[in-house]
Amino acid sequence: MSTTPEATASPDAPPRAAKLRLGDVLVEQNVISAAQLTQALELQRATGKKLGRILIEANLITEEALAHVLARQLRAPFVNLRTFPLKAELVRLLPETPARRFKAVVLEERNDTLLVAMADPLDLFGFDEIAKLLKRRLAMAVVAESQLAAVFDKHYRRSDEISGLAKALEKDLGDAVDFGALTASVGQEGAPVVRLLQSVFEDATRAGASDVHIEPQEGELQIRNRVDGLLQTLMTADLRIAPALAQRLKLMAGLDISEKRLPQDGRFSVRLSDRTLDVRLSTMPSQYGESVVMRLLGQGSALRRLHQLGLPEDLLTRFRELLGRDSGMILVTGPTGSGKTSTLYAALAELDAQQTKIITVEDPVEYRLPGLTQVQVNEKIELSFSRVLRAALRQDPDVILVGEMRDAETAEIGLRAAITGHLLLSTLHTKDTLSTPFRLLDMGAPPFMVATSLQAVMAQRLLRAVCPHCAEPHEATAQELAWLRQVRAFNGIDEANATPVASVSGRGCAECHGTGYHGRVGVYEMLEIDPDMALAIQRNDAGAFLTRARQSLKGKTLADRSLGFVLQHRTTLAEAMRISVDAE
Repeated sequence: MSTTPEATASPDAPPRAAKLRLGDVLVEQNVISAAQLTQALELQRATGKKLGRILIEANLITEEALAHVLARQLRAPFVNLRTFPLKAELVRLLPETPARRFKAVVLEERNDTLLVAMADPLDLFGFDEIAKLLKRRLAMAVVAESQLAAVFDKHYRRSDEISGLAKALEKDLGDAVDFGALTASVGQEGAPVVRLLQSVFEDATRAGASDVHIEPQEGELQIRNRVDGLLQTLMTADLRIAPALAQRLKLMAGLDISEKRLPQDGRFSVRLSDRTLDVRLSTMPSQYGESVVMRLLGQGSALRRLHQLGLPEDLLTRFRELLGRDSGMILVTGPTGSGKTSTLYAALAELDAQQTKIITVEDPVEYRLPGLTQVQVNEKIELSFSRVLRAALRQDPDVILVGEMRDAETAEIGLRAAITGHLLLSTLHTKDTLSTPFRLLDMGAPPFMVATSLQAVMAQRLLRAVCPHCAEPHEATAQELAWLRQVRAFNGIDEANATPVASVSGRGCAECHGTGYHGRVGVYEMLEIDPDMALAIQRNDAGAFLTRARQSLKGKTLADRSLGFVLQHRTTLAEAMRISVDAE
């Protein structure tokens, strides 16, 4: 049986693979018996299913084994898409619709030949159609069908649809934007701007994005998603569509569409095919138009319990004990996007809302929990953090959550509440646990109140996790070795007797979009304020406080916890170093 995986593609002479019968190939290679083939063919006639699918469902062969058989027969390479370094520009040579229809993906470009992988290399019609579309010489490879879905979702991600909708919107707008007409049109569900935004939201949720950025630049509009803490460009479009997108989003959030000179904040919900998103919207005037940033919060699914956050067991136990106290202040610190609010809500979920009066004061309310009294700050009507907090104290609360300690007045009211028999949870923008008490003092809080009320400070970061599909051994750089020596020296470890660190890094593959990272893990440190630390705070003695606090944190700092993830091959040395340097 002669076969050739390679053919020349031209409009006049479309390529074709040699005709094969799958059943005959499997019997010839002793994968199945003739009797099993006969039974499978009878079932195929009755159901209309493909023979390969019937054999897989009958557990006569696995999907990957089937792909290997076909590859051997066709003398074509078998490709594992989980580890193959796909290039987005090559994948997108084949449009999304035919790629999904024919279960094919472009892998490599070799001189004048494109290597195309197919889940069904016996699909002669599909091979012909791909050749006509690409108009290039083709070489065939074989892949497992189940691996293709993830590749399509990651590399196409509705990009064709989004770009098409953006172009349709550009055409509708013409050379000038008619805001009167636009205001009327955006209420129509079929308007291109509405469909474009829906596609952007669906793509963002598919990619696991936390934020969507719509940014007018000189000459173009840029739309980017933040995935695993890093921004990824989704598309660029004509700058003329930016006002339409901003206006539609402001309408959805109930903002003033005529005000383009001042920043505005709002929120709305979006119902997608399989979930509902809460969206926090922020607009800000820029040189080339209004910049829009949206924080995406999934209703229900985004909220985790404490044991799901990745807290170390010792820290989790102590944190739960602190939450059981009747009074005091617990602060969670870290930069924007480090998961502080998620941690606080996970803490609230530990408490019994049926027996406990819980009030939250936020700007805006990020998660909605049953049994809680949640208040959103509104500066426009002078409903500030401090004003709401004063009112909350008259509501007989047991636990109060303040979204952020923004000013001296809020901090002082919160400290007083913590002293007078309330458990108060809040966040503060500081880089680590050690600097937090003195940040409160710098804000004007009286030292005795900080010393009396502050129970604990938890600092946290989100580490990018190394991609498990392309992780490989990594040789530490000179800079990384210097950081290791610093961490060990802080813990009193003699470098001469230290165990060498075997680390990994991600090479970059289709699963991680070539970044080497996939997902994030939380890393935490917690400082409990003991009597010695409290006395140092009351005396405003930073030196004494730092000496005692460092003793307490020895072996339990953000750097130590990050190094632990490195040793577990869950993150890279570079990422652990980035987190710890940021916290210093």
